[in-house]
Amino acid sequence: NSIGFIWDTLEIVWNKYFEELCAFKAQNGHCNVSTHDKQNKSLGEWVKNQRVLYRNDALNSDRILQLNSIGFIWDEYNELWKDEFD
Repeated sequence: NSIGFIWDTLEIVWNKYFEELCAFKAQNGHCNVSTHDKQNKSLGEWVKNQRVLYRNDALNSDRILQLNSIGFIWDEYNELWKDEFD
């Protein structure tokens, strides 16, 4: 620890993408990053993966809370459906 050894690289990577998502939301007003967005393809894949993990009950509760705190939409298709008929 005192020499800066990183114990959990997966946590570091997750936090990096979360920060990217926060910046994306600040710029675009939403968290729905497309996997077809050439500038944000890896972020879009990460967002897609978070939704899959959530659906499979494999995303830890701290990460769910973090994503909820920025208005993350778990089911984008359901959200589109609601927007269409509201």
